[in-house]
Amino acid sequence: MPEIRNELLYQIAITQLRDVGPVSVKRLIAHCGSASAVFCEKKKLLERIPGIHKNMVTSILQNGVLEVAEREIQFIEKNQITPCFYLSPEYPSRLKHCADGPIMLYFRGNADLNHPRIIGVVGTRQPSRYGLEQCAALMAELATVDVLVVSGLAYGIDACAHKEALEAGLKTVGVLAHGLDRIYPPVHRYLARKMLLDGGLLTDYISGTNPDRQNFPSRNRIVAGISDAVIVIESGIKGGALITADIANSYNRDVFAIPGRNTDPPSAGCNLAISENRAGILLGGNHLVSVMGWDEKKSRSQRQQEIFINLSAEEERIVNIIRQMGEPLVDQISLECSIPVSRTASLLLELELKGVIRCLPGKKYSLG
Repeated sequence: MPEIRNELLYQIAITQLRDVGPVSVKRLIAHCGSASAVFCEKKKLLERIPGIHKNMVTSILQNGVLEVAEREIQFIEKNQITPCFYLSPEYPSRLKHCADGPIMLYFRGNADLNHPRIIGVVGTRQPSRYGLEQCAALMAELATVDVLVVSGLAYGIDACAHKEALEAGLKTVGVLAHGLDRIYPPVHRYLARKMLLDGGLLTDYISGTNPDRQNFPSRNRIVAGISDAVIVIESGIKGGALITADIANSYNRDVFAIPGRNTDPPSAGCNLAISENRAGILLGGNHLVSVMGWDEKKSRSQRQQEIFINLSAEEERIVNIIRQMGEPLVDQISLECSIPVSRTASLLLELELKGVIRCLPGKKYSLG
């Protein structure tokens, strides 16, 4: 497997380049064909790629990042970590369609990052008793549904969500703002060890990375992008949880908030988000299951499709993709069918009007 290992070396290395963000890396790889090809490309050709400026080219040609990548591969192999490059099957498909999604993820655990139902839970680091009770009740009610719970392993609501998910028999994944060689805050080490047995730990940072303040926005993007729905349980008006909720909205994810009394400061952010239509009101786990359509059995068979024998070739392709993928997003359907997004949206509307498919929460589609 030397070729695979060699390509992994360049995949890690390209994420360590200075002045080159995820969008630019994707542009480089799309132009050159692979991560290794980027490093082998000539300077003049790199400079001709739209959106790639001279500082980026200089960073690529220096190649000092290869040594860093080699050390990271040794760490990965020693600690049984799964590296997920954004073009690999292991990479979370939901994140793959986020323009600024991470190029590389590092995962340790046994959860399915492409689980059919994923929720992100965020909230204040100083929850009230009400917030903790709401979080526990939410997880207990979701125990009847196979849901993967994602949060940030921070103090407060994050830790409560992980802990209560495990208590309810649900797998849970913590998204970290640092490398997998440490746990922050340290007090959550025992919780993290339990999560490795029923879920896991995920990050886009290599080992040796400290939990610096500037790393947390990237962590928040992963929580938002990997989820079908993001739930806010208590937040101040300017809390980080609301930033994650806004990111989720930008990714066209469903966002919910649990309301509280208007005199309780920890509920101020949730109440404000609901009043401004930045989040839907959430009344508990059973409510979430109903709103997301997770209480229905997926058993509408092909019989209904046979009624509509007048489907065009494009419509048939879309129906087949939905049948294969289960509940894909519009972007996924467009990509798999090689049909422009605008045209795909029009065809989806026609199929929905015919009753062949239906639109689900989270901008997903399933067979009717």
